[in-house]
Amino acid sequence: MMMKKIILLVAFLIFVAGAYAQKGKVASAQTLKDSQKLDKALEAINEAIDPNNEKAENSINWTKTWQVRGDIYRAIYQSKDANVKKLANDPLGTAWESYKKALELDEKGKDANAVKISLTLLISDFTDQAVKAFNENKYESALASFKSILEIENLPLMQEGDQKATVDTVIIFNAGLAAYNAEKYDDAVKYYKEAAKYEYNGARTYELIASSYINMQDTAQALTTLQQGFEKYPENSAIMVLMINIYLNANKVNDAMKYLNLAIKQDPENASFYFARGSLYDKISQSDSAIVAYEKAIKLKPDYFDAYYNLGAIYYNQGVKQVEIANSIPSNQQDKYEVEKNKADNYFKQAIPYMEKASEVNPEDTFSLESLKTLYYRLKMMDKFDEVNKKLEDLK
Repeated sequence: MMMKKIILLVAFLIFVAGAYAQKGKVASAQTLKDSQKLDKALEAINEAIDPNNEKAENSINWTKTWQVRGDIYRAIYQSKDANVKKLANDPLGTAWESYKKALELDEKGKDANAVKISLTLLISDFTDQAVKAFNENKYESALASFKSILEIENLPLMQEGDQKATVDTVIIFNAGLAAYNAEKYDDAVKYYKEAAKYEYNGARTYELIASSYINMQDTAQALTTLQQGFEKYPENSAIMVLMINIYLNANKVNDAMKYLNLAIKQDPENASFYFARGSLYDKISQSDSAIVAYEKAIKLKPDYFDAYYNLGAIYYNQGVKQVEIANSIPSNQQDKYEVEKNKADNYFKQAIPYMEKASEVNPEDTFSLESLKTLYYRLKMMDKFDEVNKKLEDLK
């Protein structure tokens, strides 16, 4: 009977020794990691989690094992040694999976503080990785890193104590920015909206949400977002400009004019707003009002090419219409024809100074030069016609 007990005791001791031997592997892996022998550390920790290794039966379900594994992979990420870098394709992703496993096994929370420290350090590593990826235009990779950071920060463990209810709006916004640049607009909207809830980056966030919707061809949602942004930030002209452009593209002139007038009221020295007003009046054939608006734009910005060109175009087009009127007069009413023709020529004469100024501001613009060529020919200004013709030839 005594012999049987001794045999059982020996078996138990062998079992315990085996368990401690594998936990010793974990301790060894940590020591190797601390001494920067990361290839050996990885071999040791892999042996401790190998399901085909009978001796790993205890260490594979030990919280410490997975925490150490995560720490090893973090060290691989941080290493400057190219050979060490080759040990893992996604070291931080593997570290994160390891820490999640550690938390899963730590049902009673005995090792929670130790894992929390590792996770806090992992956030720093993921941030570093995200910034590097973003700066290298690897936006999808940056987005994945930002997502991991938010996932870690949202763990109940990470919301305890001083960090309770902390919202990392910077990371949320940057996740949106990475998603936007990666053309993952659904994700961009998701993260930007979350940032907007906390008023992060003010009106700019609403602009980016709207831009994401526009890129998804959803102008209705874009407008809804901009209206929400306008209600919250009524002094922001950029939001109004986006709304105006959407209304303009949709030919909703009255809506566009409403917000444009508000924009001008808020920023009366902004030449582009008067140019936009001129374009709106131009669109609805209110030429006199368009001329007033374009002239105001030029007064505020003397080198405003588009305003000069559009003013010239208004008078040019009025001249063309007048030519049609003149040509409709019967040939036996020559005097009346001459009167109407002279009216057309007067419009053309009025167009010339604006087209000349447009060409002066932008000498390489062929549209203004072609218009001047036609005007000079029409009014028999052949010296100027030849001059413009040469400029056009030189630009070809």
